Amino acid sequence: MANIERTANAVWSGSLREGNGQISTSSGVLQNTPYSFHTRFEQQPGTNPEELIAAAHAACFSMALSATLSRQGYTPERIATEATCVLEPQQPSGFKITTIRLRTEASVPGIDDATFQQAFQTAKETCPVSQALSAIRIEGEGRLV
Repeated sequence: MANIERTANAVWSGSLREGNGQISTSSGVLQNTPYSFHTRFEQQPGTNPEELIAAAHAACFSMALSATLSRQGYTPERIATEATCVLEPQQPSGFKITTIRLRTEASVPGIDDATFQQAFQTAKETCPVSQALSAIRIEGEGRLV
């Protein structure tokens, strides 16, 4: 299989606090989606880098868990993952992403909890986004429903 490349663009105008930007993706899913100091550090509408990282990790992890389970002979009916990206203040340098928390609920017919937990850990270690984020702590809990 050939390499896969995905592209996103960000344009920023102005100072950190008063400026703003737009993010777009080559797929068109995001088109001039606004982001700013206020969408990142406050609760104004728009997106922010941490939310996008969390979305990417939740999506990738759910797919990795599905692949892991499928290789073990299980077909998941549903995998729902919530990822939380934690941005913490650091002195004197500003902020740092320190942790990603994955919380997954899955419906997987015929699997026992021990086997599911093993698959969960394997997916956490092999998920491409988990690997890309390996410099930070990745916590996770998986639950069968």
